[in-house]
Amino acid sequence: MSAGTGADLDGKVALVTGGAGGLGSATARALAAAGVEVIIADVDPAGAGVADEVGGRFVRSDVSSLDANRELVELARRECGGLDLVHLNAGVASGVGLGDDFDVDRYRRVMGINLDGVVFGTVAALPALRDRGGGAIVATASLAGLTAVPFDPLYAANKHAVVGLARSLGLGLADDGIRFNAICPGFAESGIIEPIREALVESGLPIIPAETVADAVIELFTGEMSGECWYVQAGRDAEAFRFRNIPGPRTG
Repeated sequence: MSAGTGADLDGKVALVTGGAGGLGSATARALAAAGVEVIIADVDPAGAGVADEVGGRFVRSDVSSLDANRELVELARRECGGLDLVHLNAGVASGVGLGDDFDVDRYRRVMGINLDGVVFGTVAALPALRDRGGGAIVATASLAGLTAVPFDPLYAANKHAVVGLARSLGLGLADDGIRFNAICPGFAESGIIEPIREALVESGLPIIPAETVADAVIELFTGEMSGECWYVQAGRDAEAFRFRNIPGPRTG
């Protein structure tokens, strides 16, 4: 049975990008609790504290660079013997308008982290996962990847792209024993919601604990599904989004 496919995670090696933040650090803790050796990557040096907490390794890394992603994977091979699980989680809010306030540099930076970081991370990780006979990748998308987001359309655009990538690669990588899924949380505890936290609280919208999202990521790592996009909402179990009347991946 390939790594991460209906398997016990004990003894596996995982890479978590954006591991200093709320969602990434919660997933790192959940993986470590399952016996996984964790490599945490982030531009934020606070990731070193998370790595110390889980007995893992920290690398200060910018996922918008393909070379940086390849260096992360090489570190996993060199220091941990290989790579089995990848959580491509690094992400930022857009804050880029499409009117007179459009900022091309900010636009490229946001797309570089939210979309290129997933694409480059996948490109870098696939050879290492194939060398292990298979594995699993979970990309952090968002509920914004499944619905309209009028107040931040560019964030919705890059998260929709991650959803499309997961659905497509979930089928395309099957012959390699590699599963690819996406996690699509609503308003979850993370740095991204900080600018709107007060508005969320005042409107009565519950903020999803980061641990709830991490539990769903672990379920995707330990299950047999591929090409699925699991949404996480407060007060209900995480599950695969059903794309009505659109062909999608097969589970199992």
